[in-house]
Amino acid sequence: MTEENINQGTSDSERCDSRETWIKVIGKLGRETQLHLDERYRSFQITDYIIHAVSIMLAILAIFNVYYVTVLYRDLNGIVENMDSMHANLQVIRGDMVEITGTVSDLNSHISNMDEITGHMGSMTTRLTNVRHNMDGISEHMGAIAEEMGLLDIGMSNIDYRTSNMSYSVSGMRYETRQMSRPMGIMP
Repeated sequence: MTEENINQGTSDSERCDSRETWIKVIGKLGRETQLHLDERYRSFQITDYIIHAVSIMLAILAIFNVYYVTVLYRDLNGIVENMDSMHANLQVIRGDMVEITGTVSDLNSHISNMDEITGHMGSMTTRLTNVRHNMDGISEHMGAIAEEMGLLDIGMSNIDYRTSNMSYSVSGMRYETRQMSRPMGIMP
């Protein structure tokens, strides 16, 4: 063989080795890329399953939340209705207390006339000594009754004032509860 043939043979074998090396490298790179793509596909599938599971759980939680908000809305409506009823009843009680206070005031003014009756009884004692002793006892008791009726009048006025304050407080609570339940009224 000539030197030229030897050089040519060597270069052909070198070319062949170089091509084989490139083919092997590219083949290995292709396999690695395919493995990487397969792993990525599996990873995406797992991620999709997780996303679907979490979405389903969130949907279930949303359903429960809507249910609980609906129940809360109904309960708050019941509370508002009870407060309306309580307010109406307190208005009736307040009217009754005003009437009782007026009646006690009238009774107190009638009892204040007992002093005049006691004076008239004193004039009768000159004629009837036994009646005089009894009337003195009545006079003492009437004075005590007059004092107690005065205290009762003050107590009734105090009760009327407190009932009025309770009525205003219940009105405020009713208004605030309606304000709290108004945003939930838009839910079914």
